[in-house]
Amino acid sequence: MPRVDFDRDLRMLQDDLLLIGSMVEKAIARSVEALKSRDLRISNDVINEDDIIDAKRIEIEERCIDLIATQQPLAGDLRVLITVLHLVGELERMGDYAEGIAKITLMMGEEPPLKPLIDIPRMAEKSMDMLRRSLDAFINRDVVSSMVIMTDDDEIDKLYEQVYRELLTYMMADSETIRRATHLLWVAHDLERIADRTTNIAERVIYLVTGRQAESTVSQNR
Repeated sequence: MPRVDFDRDLRMLQDDLLLIGSMVEKAIARSVEALKSRDLRISNDVINEDDIIDAKRIEIEERCIDLIATQQPLAGDLRVLITVLHLVGELERMGDYAEGIAKITLMMGEEPPLKPLIDIPRMAEKSMDMLRRSLDAFINRDVVSSMVIMTDDDEIDKLYEQVYRELLTYMMADSETIRRATHLLWVAHDLERIADRTTNIAERVIYLVTGRQAESTVSQNR
């Protein structure tokens, strides 16, 4: 395969990675919106559309493997392909978490909300922002932005701890709230894991650019 064709295929893989990223971001946004509005139709849509994300992951993986097998890329090109393989796996898992939130909404049905949803939507917005920036960092090979994203995960963790403490208070005060509080805890946990996955993407970008693990890169720049 001529070099120009190989470069084109690499660009197409990166474009498709951004596409699956936008699909995942949409799934997260819709799953949380459905939770807020108790829109069971949207929840079912998110669940059904996760199959599309899964299929896209497999397609991208197969194309990466085909390029590795047939072109035997060296050094930088191989590192890009391996990074795409890692990133598409992280994105597919984020889609699974969005699907999980949609399933929780179906479990909750039309029951009245335990409390106004404030911190959970904030977690979702912050997680989606981190996702967008992590993929931008990959396309731009931006180590500095990737390091910032890794520190942003601390804010998500704090929000999760806040949600956990608040819901635990509800459960301790009234055992009748335990089931509804548990459902919201599951949602918050899924969002916290989404943020963790974006941190994994940022770490992979740092490795792609520097060839060093993210932890050592961060410590050298403190």
